[in-house]
Amino acid sequence: MEATFGPTQERREQIMAGISRREGSGYHVMGVLNITPDSFHEASRINSTEHAITTGLQMWEHGATWIDIGGESTRPGADPVDPEEEIRRVLPVIQGLRKANPDGLISIDTRRPSVARAAIEAGVDLVNDVSGLRDPAMVDLVLEAQCGVCIMHMQGTPGTMQEKPNYSNCAQEVSEQLLETARALRSAGHPSELIVLDPGIGFGKTLENNIELLQHHQTMRGLEGFALLWGVSRKSMIGQLTGRKDPSERLAGTLAVAALAHYEGIDLLRVHDVAEHIDMLNVLDALA
Repeated sequence: MEATFGPTQERREQIMAGISRREGSGYHVMGVLNITPDSFHEASRINSTEHAITTGLQMWEHGATWIDIGGESTRPGADPVDPEEEIRRVLPVIQGLRKANPDGLISIDTRRPSVARAAIEAGVDLVNDVSGLRDPAMVDLVLEAQCGVCIMHMQGTPGTMQEKPNYSNCAQEVSEQLLETARALRSAGHPSELIVLDPGIGFGKTLENNIELLQHHQTMRGLEGFALLWGVSRKSMIGQLTGRKDPSERLAGTLAVAALAHYEGIDLLRVHDVAEHIDMLNVLDALA
């Protein structure tokens, strides 16, 4: 399928290289850039365009492959944000980063097709949808743009997902749902190399569910070998395992999961602390 807007073919090849470790480009780190007043990690909250652009540029300088820009908190219990407000928050940041670094890879963290469209028109390369493409309009948009897409698993909504997570076999159910969505997208004409799957750690899961998903990730790739993303940075799972209630104290635990991801061949790591992750991964590479 030929894109009517969105990345050029040359740009899509760059996106593919930034998604998969199997292209010989090494590990990939995605820096979290929250343009929100209520994200769960207080230190990651950014309320000005200038600060956001400066922070994004620093993440690239520190070695991030991607900058993931979000204008709505999806922490457990979070209230939804009006799409127009979400666009107002993220669009100037996308435009500023794209102007400052035309070659840098940028993703938009949104559930809203209208937000995703505005972001793609402003130069975004990948749609990171925590709702897993539940909205048919988002599927149509991704197919139209032929951009990168991250499909995440979430049980329920951000407002309800942690009330009573329930699975018979969490790893199997999450894998099946992710692969069903990815395969439908592929059958509709979207290149599998532009698709990333995310088990959605902390999104409608108990601690036991989260551990199971990290330990049984192999089946999520499917026969197609889809790329995998882990987003565990400073989440409550780390707090439960370490006893650290404040997200500001969860960096060490987060780095432990990142080290596991590195050895397990996970393609992308979505993190708050880019410099620390790059340092650790560089050392692991040197000692391999």
